[in-house]
Amino acid sequence: MLPPATTPHALASPVSARTWWWPVLIFVLGTPLWLQWSEPALFLTINQWCAPVAAAFWTGLSLLGNGWGVLAVTSPLLVLAPRLMVAWLCAAPFAVLFARTGKFFIESPRPAAVVDNAQMRVVGELLHNVSMPSGHTLTAFAVASGMYFALTVAQRRRHWWLWVLAAGAGLSRIAVGAHWPGDVAVGASLGVLSGLLGHQVWMRLSAKQFAPSAWWLRIAAGLVALSVYHLLTEALDFAENHAAQQVLAVVAVVSLLAYVWRAVYGKFKAK
Repeated sequence: MLPPATTPHALASPVSARTWWWPVLIFVLGTPLWLQWSEPALFLTINQWCAPVAAAFWTGLSLLGNGWGVLAVTSPLLVLAPRLMVAWLCAAPFAVLFARTGKFFIESPRPAAVVDNAQMRVVGELLHNVSMPSGHTLTAFAVASGMYFALTVAQRRRHWWLWVLAAGAGLSRIAVGAHWPGDVAVGASLGVLSGLLGHQVWMRLSAKQFAPSAWWLRIAAGLVALSVYHLLTEALDFAENHAAQQVLAVVAVVSLLAYVWRAVYGKFKAK
């Protein structure tokens, strides 16, 4: 469980200067991938390697890169650790900006437009363009890094699994046939950068911004409520996610009720 907290500045540690090299390092190490030096062979190898695993597993991981899905997944933080909820929301605008800008300027074909579809596993809709970068991967890494950097150094050592989940979301995009490995590498790089930029915003917030009645938390609760609507009324990326969406909707509703109770009880107690 992620640790509860009261104030960001009392518990969190600013990132070191060298941490800003992380997204650069990911981008540079991913050069052979986004230049597609080994494509389509590498994509097919990973895609086929993932094929024996049930499609629902990969589509479920992709939910970690869907905005509505990740709001529901993190909704318990409204009560358990509000500062972490706000931390990743601070990174979200940067993630959206990078994803939209990349897809607008880079008209790269997706695997299904290049590879013989009979040779690859495709789950869900057959996509053909705006491949770079992987928006789901970018979102997953922005959320993971936003929360990770909001932790103390000691806490970060215990929450390495945030990166594993983000990497899993990235791998799922190859497994379902939606993205090239290079798209995932660039998405991961920009996601970490989004988390770092969001962290700078988050560090400037006062402790009172994390009270249940604060506007940051009200906005977060409103977004979670919207996520419940989308979870219950549409298929988020894949039809296979229906059951997972129902479960996440319940989690989000329970979290919202707990948040409202805490906000109302807090006001009553204050009086």
